[in-house]
Amino acid sequence: MKFRKVVSVVGAGNVGEHTASLLALRGLVDVRMFDLPKKDGEKSIEPVKGKALDIQQMLSALNIDGKVEGYTVTPDGDGYEALKGSDIVVITAGFPRRPGMSREDLLDKNISILSVIANKIREYVPEAIVIVVTNPVDLMTYAVYRTLGFEKNRVMGMAGVLDSARFKTFISKEIRISPMDIHAYVIGGHGDEMVPLISISNVGGIPLKDTLPRERIQELIKRTQFGGGEIVDLMGTSAYHAPAASIVEMVEAIVTDNKRILPCSVYLEGEVARYYEAEGLCVGVPVKLGNNGVEEIIKIPMIEEEREMWKRSVASVRKNLTLVEEILNARSSL
Repeated sequence: MKFRKVVSVVGAGNVGEHTASLLALRGLVDVRMFDLPKKDGEKSIEPVKGKALDIQQMLSALNIDGKVEGYTVTPDGDGYEALKGSDIVVITAGFPRRPGMSREDLLDKNISILSVIANKIREYVPEAIVIVVTNPVDLMTYAVYRTLGFEKNRVMGMAGVLDSARFKTFISKEIRISPMDIHAYVIGGHGDEMVPLISISNVGGIPLKDTLPRERIQELIKRTQFGGGEIVDLMGTSAYHAPAASIVEMVEAIVTDNKRILPCSVYLEGEVARYYEAEGLCVGVPVKLGNNGVEEIIKIPMIEEEREMWKRSVASVRKNLTLVEEILNARSSL
């Protein structure tokens, strides 16, 4: 009998490793980690198994009950049998953009990686809920959704939770009030065209627009939109603590069935897609999360200025969707 739900994290780099660690510390789920082996000179090593063992020993040191296991897999998909029994699969695996690499090359490479993973998820855990983290996340979420063929409520991308956390952080530092009393949503594509919703953002119930001057709010919006780049400039690598915490927020909402409203990248169609003017793509909108994954897509009100920003964000996501379709169709014809 399975007493705890199982969350599998595919990709044990910085984001995946910290996600697994935070999930284990919460004590709500058992964790399985999957990643490729590495070369150390002539020797092949299995870091994912070492990381899992290290986290397991951390739990013992803190007297936390839980189970963490690591599994080595191959690029062709061998080794994923241990996905069986997973309730949620988090995909953080992917290839970072390198100097001289075009966006098309990056999309092709990451779609190739995620297609293998998605096919193994479909084979071993066809009832699982899938959270995509790999960038560009809106396009990767769409690619995984298309490849899996799952119901749309069981496939989502992590972006808006992170973007909203960054926005809250900057507001908190500006006005010196706890982020616990700040309510702010960021929707749209996970990129420079993301949309912080000022009209509904508030501090202890007081509208943000009545708390700070418009010029300062615009500066905070810009910093939020380039929040990931700021960390890369400072650290020399992309963020991983806040992204991992954002993933955990989503996982906990699903596992505990607490019906949280969080912004996630999801596939839009039908009446809600017409409301958002975003038919047939994945983009960040507020959703209600519970045991069934995305249980409702919230139609959030936007003032005219925000609606125009939203349209630009959707257009930014859509302009690369044709390329994703071409890559997916080429792979399916092989």
